[in-house]
Amino acid sequence: MISQLSKIYPSLQVHRQGAPAADPAYKWFSAEDGLIVGIHKTELAPKDLSLLTAFLTPYNPKFPVHTDEETRWLAAVNPSAQDVENGFALNSPYRFVHFSIKEKQISPTAFKHAVLDFFAQQVPILWENDHQGILVEYLAAEDGAISYEEIIDPLMSDLYIKIQFFVGPFHDSLDEAAAHYRAVADAAKTAVLYSNKAVISYADAVPYLLIDQAQEPLLSDIRKSILQAYGEDEETLKMIEIFVRNNLNISETSKALHMHRNSLQYRLDRFYDNTGIDVRKFHQAMAVYLAILIQK
Repeated sequence: MISQLSKIYPSLQVHRQGAPAADPAYKWFSAEDGLIVGIHKTELAPKDLSLLTAFLTPYNPKFPVHTDEETRWLAAVNPSAQDVENGFALNSPYRFVHFSIKEKQISPTAFKHAVLDFFAQQVPILWENDHQGILVEYLAAEDGAISYEEIIDPLMSDLYIKIQFFVGPFHDSLDEAAAHYRAVADAAKTAVLYSNKAVISYADAVPYLLIDQAQEPLLSDIRKSILQAYGEDEETLKMIEIFVRNNLNISETSKALHMHRNSLQYRLDRFYDNTGIDVRKFHQAMAVYLAILIQK
């Protein structure tokens, strides 16, 4: 078929799977054999397009060509896919890692090449649009899991872009892959409404997800009942938030706030005296933290 098309359209180009994104001056199509073919737009009349789309699938040149592995994963996360495991051997646990890039900062192809430099093996990337998608990371027995906290700064520095990662938990079965994929994608979009951290784990996001599901009357009552007179005291609430984020550690919190530990202890005592809530106790600290998130 390719040789026949090349006789009709001299500008015809052929890309194999995994090739860079195609020239936007061409119309691109994917063939059943996995090849991507392109024909310059100047050679295509409307009737040509109608004929070509009858046996070729139009392809968006903004994105890298899907690898075989990415194609399998796209089928696995499609809720309508049937018997995925029969044709897909899973050799190690995996996790979905959602990423979000500021729009128009970098092309999907350039981002993919940059990200793959940080992994010891090929990582499937499932794009949602030209600035959001999900990486499928396999757990490497010899190296362990990737630390996104460690790679985020070098990655942003190298590419001059801002990225947010939402890191899902590992799974060792494809049974619930489609549901888990959608849960991670939805949770990532919720988490960024509450946190501006560059890397957010699924566990970190649980409070955000619970708050997002609660109804407004309950949220309002929690905020008022827990924060009480401190509802508008941004300085104190910020102090407690940092205290919780530092695992209720007085020394670490005082360093983060550039405050003497005795001053921090005094202010925590004052909060307890005025509210009856001791944020040095885990469950009470969590209640205040949730109320602060609601306040935000």
